[in-house]
Amino acid sequence: MSFDAATPAAGPRPRIGLVLPGGGARGAYQVGVLKGIAELLPRRAANPFAVLSGTSAGAISAAVLASRARVLRNAVVDLERVWGNFHSGQVFRADPAAMLRSSLHWFAAIVFGGLGVANPKSLLDNEPLWSLLRRRISFAAIQESIDAGHLDAVAVTAAGYGSARSVTFYQSRDAQPWDRVRRKGRPTVLALEHLMASVAVPLIFPPVRIGPEYFGDGAMRQATPLSPALRLGAERLLVIGVRNEVPEPLPAPGEAVPYPTFGRIAGYMLDALFLDGLSSDLESLTRINLILEQVPGRSMAGEFGDLRHTEALIMLPSRDVRDIALRHVAEMPRSIRLLLRGLGALNYGGRQLLSYLLFESGYTRELIALGYADAMARREQIQSFLAGDPVDVPGGIIGWRAITGEYSQRLRTLAHSPGA
Repeated sequence: MSFDAATPAAGPRPRIGLVLPGGGARGAYQVGVLKGIAELLPRRAANPFAVLSGTSAGAISAAVLASRARVLRNAVVDLERVWGNFHSGQVFRADPAAMLRSSLHWFAAIVFGGLGVANPKSLLDNEPLWSLLRRRISFAAIQESIDAGHLDAVAVTAAGYGSARSVTFYQSRDAQPWDRVRRKGRPTVLALEHLMASVAVPLIFPPVRIGPEYFGDGAMRQATPLSPALRLGAERLLVIGVRNEVPEPLPAPGEAVPYPTFGRIAGYMLDALFLDGLSSDLESLTRINLILEQVPGRSMAGEFGDLRHTEALIMLPSRDVRDIALRHVAEMPRSIRLLLRGLGALNYGGRQLLSYLLFESGYTRELIALGYADAMARREQIQSFLAGDPVDVPGGIIGWRAITGEYSQRLRTLAHSPGA
């Protein structure tokens, strides 16, 4: 059954949570998928997601959706307008003078063994992003969306440097806080500081103080990125990831093994930071679902809360975004290209780092187009999922496989969509 305003699903639809993991400039792909979803719904349809949960760049998109939840298409238009016209200067100071000052500052700190309170706090200055989001997002409108019934909860996750915990800041109707091993949920009125903390990639952007603690990128300690949406009441999940990469083959016997450049290592670190937690959490969810499918009612009561079968639809890029990034590298400011060239990141091996840092419109527009095309290719799945139709596959998850395929081979019953 398709999702149609005139033919509602029998009974109340399950509460759907939208999960937007981090991914730097790759977040443009999520905007493309959301654009496709908005076009599959009636033109004036409200936000269809009861819970919005975002981390890092995904936190920004979640906040925009929450602030304009009355009409989903209007929120997506806002997102596309920003992401489709991005340039690096809107995210961080990229002019030659700023880059020279930053380089000299770091050089002086190293040569003199530190500069005391004047030590550099980050590699890049992201004040332009503060200004952009301050102009673009009405945080007061988030509570208006909740009060009007267009949304139950929105969550933004950051990592506390003092507490060494993943902290989910959320605004909701009546959700209860939670406290688990290395992670907690804290009710609050969301503000710009929460978003900027969630996007503060370690060393690259400065940490942000919230109350008595400094926070950095939410992906750092978020081992369970699906958890906040479930804690806030979501009964099924739509997850828009930004990685679907084919592992590069290892050198043949006797072939030279190239030493990894700093750029390649940095890209590897960002990839692990942003996305490995999602793969691991999806594995765990699949295992739990398969166990619960053998239990009457597909749920279990436990000391720390109930376990319930959670259906999920996963959207992943149908093409390797690293190759797309490599085609657009010339769009970056010359000062940034010089820095990346020094790190060995302007070649094929550095394309992974580029794919996260390339905040330029040519690249982001191509990712938006890819996300939109992927959503249209899977329109029937998306419509059925939004309508509340049961996910009739063992494991309850459509559209995901582990990057190596190893886990999927052990669970051969997992559904693999063409775009997964």
